[in-house]
Amino acid sequence: MNLLKDTITFLGTGGARFTVAKQLLATGGVWMNLGDVQLLMDPGPGSLVYAIKHKCDPTKLDGIILSHKHLDHSVDINVMIEAMTEGGWKKRGSVFAPADAFNNGAVILPYLQNFPERIDFLEEKKKYEVGDVSFTTPVKHIHQVDTYGFVFQTPRHKFSWITDTKIFDSLAGHYRADLIIINVLSLESRLPVDHLGLPDAEKIIKEIKPRIALLTHFGLTMWKVKPWEIEQRVSDDTGVRVIAARDGMVFDLDEVDQT
Repeated sequence: MNLLKDTITFLGTGGARFTVAKQLLATGGVWMNLGDVQLLMDPGPGSLVYAIKHKCDPTKLDGIILSHKHLDHSVDINVMIEAMTEGGWKKRGSVFAPADAFNNGAVILPYLQNFPERIDFLEEKKKYEVGDVSFTTPVKHIHQVDTYGFVFQTPRHKFSWITDTKIFDSLAGHYRADLIIINVLSLESRLPVDHLGLPDAEKIIKEIKPRIALLTHFGLTMWKVKPWEIEQRVSDDTGVRVIAARDGMVFDLDEVDQT
């Protein structure tokens, strides 16, 4: 019997400057236990603290993924690289990030860039592997800095993650999966802001028709309406089971097969 499981732990569900500054919601990113592979994505403010709080051991990380270099996604990446490599004494793990996280305006400190075993630059339409887990970056997002979303494949599950972006016509088509996770900053669409609002997320969900859609990365207007209290309304509107992530929530991907 295969006892390996795929789970996602939300070390935070907050995003953007006001939610971060007031810590209305935690902003530690997400920890993925994908069978034998442990990955951390977008380690924002407090990532190390929230990881320890939720019994996630940074020294066991196999990789850190940075969708883009804005501080609500990246501010703890240096301390997490140091923790993953045990202060640089163990050259291990991988770091995946856009090139602009390393060069002009870098958020990853130069002296830490030799600590991991591998550094890979994220580019459009590329595939990356860590153990028996792979992920692709199907399209470059419309955002103020180089930004990518991801389609993950494990031996057991496929799921996609739509990170920060302005909505565009072909966006949904790049992220078809039975489970999609969407960063939803605001209650309303706020063009020309390069983020998704709840109406954008609903449009994407209706187009993809996954079994489950998880919403996260909430800004102030989403926090005010308590997204976990409106998830049923969004489910009814889209015909898809929609779950608003909570800080510390652990989602078992086997739940997708049961939906």
